[in-house]
Amino acid sequence: MKTPLLEIRSLSTHFFTEDGVIRAVENISFDLFPGEILSLVGESGCGKSVTALSILKLIASPPGRVVSGEILFDGKDLLKLKEKEMERVRGNDIAMIFQEPMTSLNPVFTIGDQIVEAILFHQKVGKEEARKKAVELLDRVRISSPEATIDAYPHQLSGGMRQRAMIAMALSCQPKLLIADEPTTALDVTIQAQVLRLLKEIQREMGMAVLLITHDLGVVSEIADRVAVMYAGRMMEYGPIATIFEQVRHPYTRGLLDSIPPLEEKRQRLNAIPGQVPDPMDLPAGCTFHPRCSLAIEDCKKAEPSLFPVDGDHLSRCIRWKECC
Repeated sequence: MKTPLLEIRSLSTHFFTEDGVIRAVENISFDLFPGEILSLVGESGCGKSVTALSILKLIASPPGRVVSGEILFDGKDLLKLKEKEMERVRGNDIAMIFQEPMTSLNPVFTIGDQIVEAILFHQKVGKEEARKKAVELLDRVRISSPEATIDAYPHQLSGGMRQRAMIAMALSCQPKLLIADEPTTALDVTIQAQVLRLLKEIQREMGMAVLLITHDLGVVSEIADRVAVMYAGRMMEYGPIATIFEQVRHPYTRGLLDSIPPLEEKRQRLNAIPGQVPDPMDLPAGCTFHPRCSLAIEDCKKAEPSLFPVDGDHLSRCIRWKECC
């Protein structure tokens, strides 16, 4: 049995505001193994990005705080590390690619300056060697003319090129874990496919683990090994990608799958999940998805179901999971 690289145990992250408490992430648990791609999927506001920021201890405090749980990375609980110790982990052992590269890259510094800075911070090398490594990284992420691109500013690159530069920066210290937060959202479809292929290739070459955050189940099917479906801060379904797609065991996952437009049919009306994501400060009693669920019965409104195994390592948080197929 492999030992998990990352173990999330009963993690809860809340935001304390004047209007009330926002339970952004509530009691979630999962493992991520070396060389594996695990995807967190769900609508905006479901807690995906908050989970990633909690792992890196980047939740703004106040108002946010991890209120319970453990985040074990290589056997160490990151929540117990001091800030200086976390600085050595961020960018070195765990790297992150953010959703919009234009807001993540500093517009007044060249691409090369920013990659070199990351290398110098974590590795004992000189500036010349760091620059040489930066050029090699840009070449590795399929950027043409890396020797010229290294001196370019972010605004001089296309969206796809900027995202590749962000990937190069994230890979600069050969991390054990790469967190990719909606890495293709701001890109057009053809560039999305190129970036996903690149991520998959590099992940295989380096043998690193990847935590992929996305709202797009189509993206997940192309790249992930396992998937965790999140809704209103809770994990609704969890399991191997093939199992989730072929044997859906939660109506929310079914709704996400049904909303993917089929390639073979034209002018077909898209199936949308009815209703709206609930206010995080005023969540419905019982199952948080029941107001939008066509399978909901009276018992769904009384108590929140636990996340339980329906078949091996396939988990569901639905008392009517047998009717979801």
